[in-house]
Amino acid sequence: MDNYIVSARKYRPTTFCSVVGQKALVQTLKAAVVTRKLAHAYLFCGTRGVGKTTCARIFAKTINCEHPTPDGEACNECESCRAFNEQRSYNIIELDAASNNSVDEIRSLIDKVRVPPQLGRYKVFIIDEVHMLSTAAFNAFLKTLEEPPNHAIFILATTEKHKLLPTILSRCQIYDFQRITIEDIVEHLRYVASQEGFTVDDDALNVIARKADGGMRDALSIFDQVAASSGGNITYQTTIENLNILDYDYYFRLTDALLDGNIPEALLVFDSVLRAGFGAQLFVNGLSSHFRDLMVSKDAATLPLLDVGTAVAEQYARQAKRCDKAFLYKAMDLSNRCDLDYRISNNKRLLVELMLIKICSLGMPQEIGRSSEARILSTPSTPAANPRPAVSPTTAQTNKSVVEAVAQSPSAASEPHQEYGQPRTAGEEAAPAASRLQIPRPQVATPQAKVPTRKIPRISLKHGVEPDPSETPVATVETTVEMNEPFALDALHEAWLRFTKKIPTETVLVQTMYLCMPQMLDATTFEVVVDNRAQMDKLNGRGADLMAFLRTELRNTHLEMRIREREREERQKAFSPGERFVMLAEKNPELNRLKDIFGLELS
Repeated sequence: MDNYIVSARKYRPTTFCSVVGQKALVQTLKAAVVTRKLAHAYLFCGTRGVGKTTCARIFAKTINCEHPTPDGEACNECESCRAFNEQRSYNIIELDAASNNSVDEIRSLIDKVRVPPQLGRYKVFIIDEVHMLSTAAFNAFLKTLEEPPNHAIFILATTEKHKLLPTILSRCQIYDFQRITIEDIVEHLRYVASQEGFTVDDDALNVIARKADGGMRDALSIFDQVAASSGGNITYQTTIENLNILDYDYYFRLTDALLDGNIPEALLVFDSVLRAGFGAQLFVNGLSSHFRDLMVSKDAATLPLLDVGTAVAEQYARQAKRCDKAFLYKAMDLSNRCDLDYRISNNKRLLVELMLIKICSLGMPQEIGRSSEARILSTPSTPAANPRPAVSPTTAQTNKSVVEAVAQSPSAASEPHQEYGQPRTAGEEAAPAASRLQIPRPQVATPQAKVPTRKIPRISLKHGVEPDPSETPVATVETTVEMNEPFALDALHEAWLRFTKKIPTETVLVQTMYLCMPQMLDATTFEVVVDNRAQMDKLNGRGADLMAFLRTELRNTHLEMRIREREREERQKAFSPGERFVMLAEKNPELNRLKDIFGLELS
């Protein structure tokens, strides 16, 4: 226990060649050492754990080495190198700006800068987390940073370059450290495992590398954690259990269910994820990433973007063959939209389940492209009592004349309307064909024959032209039904609010419709006044569906909607308590008597 050293410290690079994932930057620093073209100030910036401080130490040791190698490495044999390796060098001074960020610490640093090195050529000052310095400390440091003594070199390190003053940046050579790739992390972890005598699974190392998010220090810390819990046998299963990571298997099973349109299986997989202790939002984010990985797996040119192990990559390749791009585009859009709406949703589980159901519908080819007209014109299952003989092709024009004559007949128009699919009585079946036609009150366009063979259709106000259920139709009649029934403002408001029940997940739009109720401009035109552009965009996005719903509910095809943004002078100000009391007293005068009895004073 006393001799144990974590891997992040034990395997910390001590030479340029052992630095992982920064090849181009290392080559630049080595070239500066070889050519002796050293700047007086360097800035190393990048995310955590990418090697900023490590490279600063190696660079400081190398420029003070008495016998550097031809390729720019330290010899590790001279007195300067040995002093550094034994942590007793007085030429390399490290300062943590997070805890030494005042003007006094900078003044002390400036005093140390004036003292030349006792051993070696340069005195190197490494200031870590330099962005934590106060503004006053930065200002006190500017002059020394710009014109230091010839023996002084500054190496600044930070994770947040944007917080540094431009005057500091202009005085430094800036080196941006890149995030370490998954391949480099996996290769280094495999080396560490071989040195420690651990048995590892490549898929497990890949999971650790992805969890590290580009930081080698994070990767080594996670590696130690997994190795300790697995007894040195690091497998994929032990890794995901230890790190509480959703297994790929969940997403592969779920995607298979979504492609098959199997809604129960999809909901059961989601339930198993929740029972395993994972959050719903984590699941949604992982599902979006899974669809993205399937997308990049479909093209050989984008395969390098798939950062997974070999076995998992083969699974992605197999499943990607089942998915078309249209499905993946829509699925990624739905999952991303669910992620955006997750925080504002009151029923978060239902939101995710609705998303899964919508994606399942994408995997049902029999439902795609099925229009409402096709469902309306489908043959009903109710059999007729007396089927009529088919109309011959030679009588198509005769049938057209009969339809026109019946449409103009007052007796036919006065008959009660019969809904589509309702069974007819024997008396109705025995009546002549012309008398069975139900003509709606609105204007009906003349039916046009599409083929020579024609049967006389039934016409319904709600469904338009209906096929006769007793026969197998050989052709359909296309009509344009015009409805112009009058309606009251209350009926419009009721239909307006009923539409919100159809879009429960679109919370912003629902709230907008509740706040912005329509007002009639004339008999068929209403106006919606919104407060901002965002509300207007939400209504316009759903405008076609909303108007189709309102026209059907109110039975008026001439209905039109106008949307405008509220003018500044139209915006209502909040009433004071006194103003509210006056308004209420106008409706109920007894409030004034109560006010006088109790001696109330309202401002």
